[in-house]
Amino acid sequence: MAELNLSLALVGAIVLLLGLFSRPLDRSWASLPMLAFLTGVFVGPVGLGWLDASRWGGDKFILEQAAHLTLAISLMGIALRLPPRYLFDHWQSVLVLIVVGMPLFCLVSAALAFGFLDVGVLAALAVGAAVCATDPVIASSIVTGGVAKRHLPGRFRHTLSSESALNDGLALPLVMVPVLLMTTGVSAAANEWVWRVLLWEVGGAAVLGVILGLTVGRLLRLAERRDFVDQPSFLSVTLALTLLAVGLGKLLGTDGLVVVFVAGVAFDQEVQGKDRSREANIQEAVNLLFTLPVFMLFGLMIPLREWLALGWSAPALILSVLLLRRLPVILLLRPLIPDWRSLSMAGLAGWFGPIGISALYYGLYIHRETGTGMAWVAVSLLVAASLIVHGVTAAPFGKWYGRSHR
Repeated sequence: MAELNLSLALVGAIVLLLGLFSRPLDRSWASLPMLAFLTGVFVGPVGLGWLDASRWGGDKFILEQAAHLTLAISLMGIALRLPPRYLFDHWQSVLVLIVVGMPLFCLVSAALAFGFLDVGVLAALAVGAAVCATDPVIASSIVTGGVAKRHLPGRFRHTLSSESALNDGLALPLVMVPVLLMTTGVSAAANEWVWRVLLWEVGGAAVLGVILGLTVGRLLRLAERRDFVDQPSFLSVTLALTLLAVGLGKLLGTDGLVVVFVAGVAFDQEVQGKDRSREANIQEAVNLLFTLPVFMLFGLMIPLREWLALGWSAPALILSVLLLRRLPVILLLRPLIPDWRSLSMAGLAGWFGPIGISALYYGLYIHRETGTGMAWVAVSLLVAASLIVHGVTAAPFGKWYGRSHR
């Protein structure tokens, strides 16, 4: 009970302090997720030892479920933050990044994991699939705020947000390839991947998301015409839609992340951007409240001993993945991405592909389903490195781009 009270006090203090100093932090080299993570490391077993998540029981399961809920809230926030019809008007850029880019990110990361870690092909492919998605939570800290809006063009911020929102749920088919091959035979894995994963978990999730988003949007408009809702209850609709979408999606065995984002986009089209700023503000506030504790929990749980046991492979894997996982692929695909066709913008977009909560969620899922311990060790190492490296470089690189293209 003492640890629970201390955890609540620390989380409240962190959210309060970081919220009070959000504007100076936005202009500095320190991102909010990075500071929350470092706080967890400082008070955890590696640091002062005030909190130890391993004594709570099922710490990995707690982090996995917290990461999933945080992703859902973040995806709804992105759906409400995007300009009206942005996904439909910029479909080519987003489609290339998802259909071509994401599998290439996965293969590059898997090849690097196979080369630097003592793992087999399937385990390396699992690591590559877990880290292939651009994290929407850390990306939000890069594309939102005063510095981003002043220095980065809208087509950079909105396309990166769209990519990070879509590829979290759509990374599931890539993750399930090694998981199914490690747990079933080849023939059974192929059938299950096509019929269950692709058609039901992803395709069914998209259909369910459209139905939920349109239905809730029309109900909201009807309630407004009848004067059934006031402003506070209207602001709570998007959070309620998030919980409904992720909960119903999981109950039906679909990909809850896909359900949430598609529902958010459909809802936004139905209400036609009404009170967009208010919707985005409430969603971002809730997103911050959930995001920082998850990164703090991750800081409490870092497997430092296993990282050190990797030896020279750990820094080699970090350096190679951060430099090669995304940047060369984006530069190669630049002619096919209209929004990032300029060399400088493609280079910036190629660098800012953070690895974060989505990777933690998939890494823990792979560990739970297959028992592959290296998946959690390697993924957590890359997430920690990305938190620090991308967090430190976000504001300086954004300012540099703005000054050089003003």
